[in-house]
Amino acid sequence: MMAMAARSLGYRVQVMDPDPSCPARFVVDACFEGNWNDARAAADLARGSDVITLEIEQVSLACLDAAQKFAPVRPGRELMRIIQDRILQKTWLAEHGFPLGPWRAIESEEDLVKAAAEIGPRLFVKSARGGYDGRSQVKLGFGDATTPAEAWKLLGEKPCVAEQAVELDREISVMVARAPNGETKSFSSAMNHHEKQILAWSVIPSSIRAEMENQAQGIAARIAQEFELEGLIAVEMFVTKSGNLLVNELAPRPHNSYHASERACVTSQFEQAIRAACDLPLGDVSVVQPAAISNLLGDLWFDKEGNCREPRWDAALAVPGVRLHLYEKHSARPGRKMGHLSAVGATPEEAVERVLEAQGKL
Repeated sequence: MMAMAARSLGYRVQVMDPDPSCPARFVVDACFEGNWNDARAAADLARGSDVITLEIEQVSLACLDAAQKFAPVRPGRELMRIIQDRILQKTWLAEHGFPLGPWRAIESEEDLVKAAAEIGPRLFVKSARGGYDGRSQVKLGFGDATTPAEAWKLLGEKPCVAEQAVELDREISVMVARAPNGETKSFSSAMNHHEKQILAWSVIPSSIRAEMENQAQGIAARIAQEFELEGLIAVEMFVTKSGNLLVNELAPRPHNSYHASERACVTSQFEQAIRAACDLPLGDVSVVQPAAISNLLGDLWFDKEGNCREPRWDAALAVPGVRLHLYEKHSARPGRKMGHLSAVGATPEEAVERVLEAQGKL
């Protein structure tokens, strides 16, 4: 999706991916095969590039250093070093005065036992490095029999963070773009609904009250400025039932919760990512119409007996205002994001209703 936006601006595009037949392969000029630790492949990519940007935060610092020798890498190394490690990320946010829920850095089983006593009993325990969409996470104190010792083993006996399960009213995110020249623009907040720690649907705008919108925008913009961001950053936040706003996590790339920006906003997050990376004037982020997306997980490709089948795209597309976006991934499997549906509406609620109606017909 970033590559297609870059194409519309007249750029040639190269990508590095572990899979030489990755989805982007069919819309780019060249594909360099290399995993996220392959510094040589990163250098090969950079030699023929004017600027490098990212769409996944797992790329190693060694790759960024190798690429940086030949072309600017945006976002920058220091930002990536902090965001790649949840302990460093939480510590940075706390040190800069951003609102967080109670949390603890976990370096041992004993640390986790202590955290359960101090900020538990209900905890989300997440690996410090890697993992998203609910992976590399364990829940404690939610009525199951998982003990701190078992959770520590399930997470590989490696550093992690323990977060208190706060009483949520809703989850939102704010996407900020900042160009190397310092120009900064923030999209309206998106409201996000998760199921099993995976984003199920999202809508722009979020319809939170104006005072909270201003607060969320201020937090996200200040994070971008403190990092001296060059690119995009999505700031995921919790709205608690007591009316507080807490930062959850940061993602320095286009984000699933802003896929609806293609239809809701004058400029999509994908085009904005290219503009920011290439130091172009940032695009207008005004909301033209409310829009929602619903993620299509690999589970949809299987019936109750486990037989593979094609979902009923024709039935979903019969719903007014609905579009289909598939990612050209080779194989479906449970929990894998294969694409999304999008829908527009006169209100955010109508957009969500339409996209969920379409999903229900698949």
